[in-house]
Amino acid sequence: MTDTKELVKNLADKYGRTRESLIPILQGVVQEERYISSEAMTEIARELDLSAAKVYGTATFYSFLDTQPRGKYVIRVCKTISCAMKGKNLIIQELEDMLKIKVGETTSNRKFSLLETNCLGWCHKGPAMLVNDEAYTELTPEKVREIINEYMKK
Repeated sequence: MTDTKELVKNLADKYGRTRESLIPILQGVVQEERYISSEAMTEIARELDLSAAKVYGTATFYSFLDTQPRGKYVIRVCKTISCAMKGKNLIIQELEDMLKIKVGETTSNRKFSLLETNCLGWCHKGPAMLVNDEAYTELTPEKVREIINEYMKK
């Protein structure tokens, strides 16, 4: 049994094999493999007896369900109007300058991926970003430099 097939089977054992199990299983695959491969989507469809199109449609609809390989640290910057009004563009510019990549790209050493995402729920403390599951709020370019420099040391 391939690792992906075994992972999907174990997740289905844990969450069930109903349509409602799809998102928790997709999340579990992302947690373990850092993204959802075509192989994983096919295996999930088989395990849950769903169409591959249903699995693909769900996986690509949600921005936190990555369907491309990402870096070790996935930086997601909130792109809502409230964060934009509080300086989100300066934060994006600082990240792009530091990491030498554009939004949507991953560094060549696969350490960082930079993405924009819909509301992170921190509108009152924007601009905001997540690095993997860690939230950072009330960002300034200086604060971003400090945060990213710490991740670069890891």
